[in-house]
Amino acid sequence: MKILDISLPVSPALPVWPGDSPVKVERYRSIATGDECNVSRLSCSVHSGTHVDAPSHFIDKAPAIDELPLEALIGPVLIVEVPQVDTRIEPEFLDSLSLPAGTERLLFKTRNSNLWRQAEHSFQTEYVALTQEAASWIVARGIRLVGIDYLSVQLFTDSKPLTHCILLQAGVVIIEGLNLRHVSPGAYQLVCLPLKLVGCDGAPARAVLIEG
Repeated sequence: MKILDISLPVSPALPVWPGDSPVKVERYRSIATGDECNVSRLSCSVHSGTHVDAPSHFIDKAPAIDELPLEALIGPVLIVEVPQVDTRIEPEFLDSLSLPAGTERLLFKTRNSNLWRQAEHSFQTEYVALTQEAASWIVARGIRLVGIDYLSVQLFTDSKPLTHCILLQAGVVIIEGLNLRHVSPGAYQLVCLPLKLVGCDGAPARAVLIEG
């Protein structure tokens, strides 16, 4: 059995969505200064790095992150690679995949993953993401979890959050901020556990793939 960590390292170097709070890690008790232990404080948006969106992120009074079914976040997953030239994931590409019957979890490896070669980089607006038509395709096929290798499953240029809303209203779980750079397309077992933040619209997560 081989475990592949597809989570981003959380540090102040991590790029964040424009307008979100930057990641801050502060050591406020230190053995080096005479304290009996080291204790640090973390401050960041719940949508920092590798994270899971709750329906309440875009839908008022919808389920929060602590109400998501863990069954959706653990189980067989298929990783598909989007051609480097593509900037938008459209239904035509999804049709070409000929997904195996019963596919419930789908992660997209795109040119976005190359951005994580450097943990510290400025936020990129021209990342690859799903169109709203692709989101509708995913819902129609009964897929219950979708993941992408940058900080949003939706195009930065979209004027309204329709891609998010289509997926979340249908109960599709969204993982954002994956790093699939060293992962080959294919079938794996996924384990993704967001922090159990009561009433929250999302949460950072540790996501791993199990191979073999």
